[in-house]
Amino acid sequence: MSTRYRFGDSDYPHFITYSVVNWVDALSRPAYKEIVIKSLEHCILNKGLILHAWVIMNNHVHLIASAQQGFKLENIMRDHKKFTAVALLEAIKENNRESRRDWMLWLFSAAGQQNPNNVHKQFWQQDNHPVILATQEIALQKLNYIHNNPVRAGIVFEPQHYVYSSAVDYFTNRKGLLTVVPIF
Repeated sequence: MSTRYRFGDSDYPHFITYSVVNWVDALSRPAYKEIVIKSLEHCILNKGLILHAWVIMNNHVHLIASAQQGFKLENIMRDHKKFTAVALLEAIKENNRESRRDWMLWLFSAAGQQNPNNVHKQFWQQDNHPVILATQEIALQKLNYIHNNPVRAGIVFEPQHYVYSSAVDYFTNRKGLLTVVPIF
């Protein structure tokens, strides 16, 4: 699916959103969120990802990210989404305790059949909706948006209480689950 949103210069931070097809809350289980975390960690250590902020919600992920010199953010995101899609589909398929397993796998299969870019199933929507953060004002607005997402969703009262977010890195002296390079 073509979009007007494109990655710009990988040296600059981008606000990135990627979502599960049909906004299915397929990331509601901690084990599924851990797959996304492990992949982001791998991208940080091996693929040149610089992560400035992040949050994993039940049906989408927001990042503020850039890339180290010599790496392209669009390639990092392509590889990350491809790996996590395969790993998440397998985890759902193998989870006998997943009450929505058959329904989700059917839905991902139907989405894959509608998209000529996929062979069988589609987990993530095609787009990353990257927005280059050209000013400090825009960067601060997106940073607050990311960290307040779990608050707006009614999951926590304070951003730093949500485990699957970089808010703890920004609001406390503790380290979160992923290495973050503060944007300011």
